[in-house]
Amino acid sequence: MKKEILDRPLNSLVEGILDSYEKYPLIRNIDSTNRINRAIVLEILENLRKIIFPGYFETRNLKQNSLSYHVGEILEDIHYNLTKQTARALQHREENPPASPEAALEEAASLVNQFLARIPAVREVLMTDVQAGYDGDPAAYNTDEIILSYPGLYAIFVNRLAHEIFLLGVPLIPRMMTEYAHGLTGIDIHPGATIGEYFFIDHGTGVVVGETTKIGKNVKIYQGVTLGALSTRGGQSLRHTKRHPTLEDNVTVYSGASILGGETVIGQGAVIGSNAFITSSVPANMRVSIKNPELQFKDRSGKVGELGQEGFFNRKETD
Repeated sequence: MKKEILDRPLNSLVEGILDSYEKYPLIRNIDSTNRINRAIVLEILENLRKIIFPGYFETRNLKQNSLSYHVGEILEDIHYNLTKQTARALQHREENPPASPEAALEEAASLVNQFLARIPAVREVLMTDVQAGYDGDPAAYNTDEIILSYPGLYAIFVNRLAHEIFLLGVPLIPRMMTEYAHGLTGIDIHPGATIGEYFFIDHGTGVVVGETTKIGKNVKIYQGVTLGALSTRGGQSLRHTKRHPTLEDNVTVYSGASILGGETVIGQGAVIGSNAFITSSVPANMRVSIKNPELQFKDRSGKVGELGQEGFFNRKETD
């Protein structure tokens, strides 16, 4: 009898939740043949890291005489799982979705082959990113430190791979990858962003790089930088438009700066200072900075000191 009494509110709750499933189908995925397994996507990402940076993330030391077997085994695993998940993702495509699960699997296999063929080229670009990280940070003792510990490099690594999958027109999976990196590093780079060689993000937390951003070669950005849109109030009507800025070669953007708008171009060699808010283009080789505010210091004796633009600290007596 006691169990029946306890079961009554539970049964009522189950019925209420099932009713909500019927009422709000937008946030349910039941009886689906196209559900993407997030855990497998993240496993694929980790295996890709082992391919890109061999010897750094395996549980055992790699030997040259077994390297071919090791790479082949991981690639086979990536190909199988990524093809399966891509076939499911293609069924979410808004335009021209596959006519059948069989057609989706066939197309997915072709797309995955194209993606894997890009790995040597991606490794070449990531080598430049590792070098940029080392060259740009005097606190780094060697390039191994960049590969093993820098959140900026991890976010760039994920983005470089996700961008290739994005260019192949695969829905969902690229964004799942970059948002995973976002959660780990605090660095939010949309897989649609186009990024040149020798890219370095120092510290990184709070960085946002929008979908239509274009970044040239040898660009360095610091924590808290936003490369964003002027406004997103237009919602879906703004899709496929250039909403985010362009940074040309050799640009440096310091912490907290916001650069907004699809028509905004930061010219080659420009330096954007901390906390700058930019919504229009900056010519090449310009330095943009915010004028330093005046600071006051007051100690227990009642004396006040002022720190002006020149950076000199002068004390003065108060009344």
